[in-house]
Amino acid sequence: MKANLHYLVIVMIGFLLVSCGGEKKGNSESSVLTKAEGDRYYGGILRINESEYIKNLFPHNITDAYSYRVASQVYEGLFKFDDTTLVVTEGLVEAFEVDDTGTEYTFKLHEGVYFHDDECFPGGKGREMTAEDVAYCFTRLCTKHPNNQNFPAIFQGVLKGADKYYNASANGTPDFDIDGIDVVDKYTIKLSLTAPNALLTTNLARPACFIYPKEAEDTYGIDMRIKAVGTGPFVLSNVEENISIILNKNENYWRKDGFGNQLPFLEAVSIQFINNKKTELFEFKKGNLDMIYRLPTEFIIQILEETSTGANGEYSQFELQRSPEMMTHFISLMNQRGVFSNINVRKALNYAIDRSKILDFVLNGEGFESGKYGITPMVFQNYDVTKINGYTLNIDSARYYLAQAGYPEGRGFPKIEFYLNSEGERNTLVATEIQKQLKDHLNIDVELVILPFAQLLDKAYKGEYNMMRAGWVSDYPSPENFLWLFYSKDVPNSPGEVSYPNIARYINRDFDALYQEALRSKSVEEANQVFQRAEQLMMHDAPVIILWYDEGYRLIQSYVKNFPNNPMQYRDLSDVYLQDAKAL
Repeated sequence: MKANLHYLVIVMIGFLLVSCGGEKKGNSESSVLTKAEGDRYYGGILRINESEYIKNLFPHNITDAYSYRVASQVYEGLFKFDDTTLVVTEGLVEAFEVDDTGTEYTFKLHEGVYFHDDECFPGGKGREMTAEDVAYCFTRLCTKHPNNQNFPAIFQGVLKGADKYYNASANGTPDFDIDGIDVVDKYTIKLSLTAPNALLTTNLARPACFIYPKEAEDTYGIDMRIKAVGTGPFVLSNVEENISIILNKNENYWRKDGFGNQLPFLEAVSIQFINNKKTELFEFKKGNLDMIYRLPTEFIIQILEETSTGANGEYSQFELQRSPEMMTHFISLMNQRGVFSNINVRKALNYAIDRSKILDFVLNGEGFESGKYGITPMVFQNYDVTKINGYTLNIDSARYYLAQAGYPEGRGFPKIEFYLNSEGERNTLVATEIQKQLKDHLNIDVELVILPFAQLLDKAYKGEYNMMRAGWVSDYPSPENFLWLFYSKDVPNSPGEVSYPNIARYINRDFDALYQEALRSKSVEEANQVFQRAEQLMMHDAPVIILWYDEGYRLIQSYVKNFPNNPMQYRDLSDVYLQDAKAL
């Protein structure tokens, strides 16, 4: 992730299911709700679904969007994102100052913020969060251990002394502290940087920087994958692996809304893990789910017509939300070995794919734009991705480059395994179309291999593939989040060792130099100019095949209010409430 959550949403098969019991009333009708200020209501259970099961809820090891969306309800960081504008705002920080050099940040924490009640504390009673907790979490983020994949994304080369500490920690706990972390007093902490960094507060809003108590890690260790103790609006109550997660209201939560209401409004959030989109839509229409994110492609046209025109139909009673997203779908190619180590092969496949056909006819338009530019989606201010020269269908060019690689008309080209996950059949439909196009345009044979999400991620990180269906969801609003995918400093020399997030194992030292130059920029505008040069260089090398830039479609029950909608799918459910049915 460098400055972003990089949620590798490599689309895969998951597990099931929710009950398909009898017809149920809408949530707002079957729950007792209590009136709050500003025509809000307390009470009710928000019932949502994720199409893939979580991988890990431990902050330093969150690398997928599904885990992020759950963990962000339980944990909090020093900063957060506004769930409408995605502007970085204060979270656990009450105020902060930056010195004249731009390298020293002093953060004043909110007082009276308590960790959730949990057995890891004496008597099971949560204690107050202090600057020592921040120092502990940031030190752990700078420690080399199997449950930490996010150090390179946040503090590597950024925080004074962090690299030295990280390298030393490979041999056990160092006998020295990190130079750049200073606890000033109980509620004040100072961070010292190696150079000005325009993205620091943005990075501190990412899940890798969520704050948790040392007692939790001491008690649960690696089990913090499903044992989360934070300061957030909801408490992790029950985890039924691969089936469901229940989050209960944090009765001691510290925040209030603009009307003075104590947050959160909901009594609980119930998260199911239904992998099949048709089943999920069926449960939503029955009233067993309050929201469905991503719609079955075969129903999109009907849903759009009935929700946008007011036509009388089964979907007209629901609210449709749609927006371009900070997500790019692509095919990752293994750059360091096999046929895709040849740039001509990579270019051949890039020119052989009809992206517009996939978007218009396979996805029925459920996407913002075909992937004809770079890796960065078209949602960032002051970053015009349309200036990046990418790839579009050109069969003559595709066949030319394949011949240049030594495979004229596809002769001698090995059969390739194409790894993917199903995620409600959409990925399978897309992969099947790509399989057909490569056969028709290049005479290349591709075999589809569908794997569970966790297994696919494991193969991605270890480089145990040649061709893989993938997607990247930004955990913070910057093109850097996407370009980090191609930064090669941490790409291992040996196959089988973890390479994250650069799963393509793309190596170009000129790209790396531009990437680092952008990170040292004093302003976002200056950084974006350099990032754009780096992105164009990367696209020339064709390490991946960009498919499309995403647009999110979701249906929401009419009684669900304040459900966040933004390009990052960043969800703060503390302000969501269920409206009294009588008020509808």
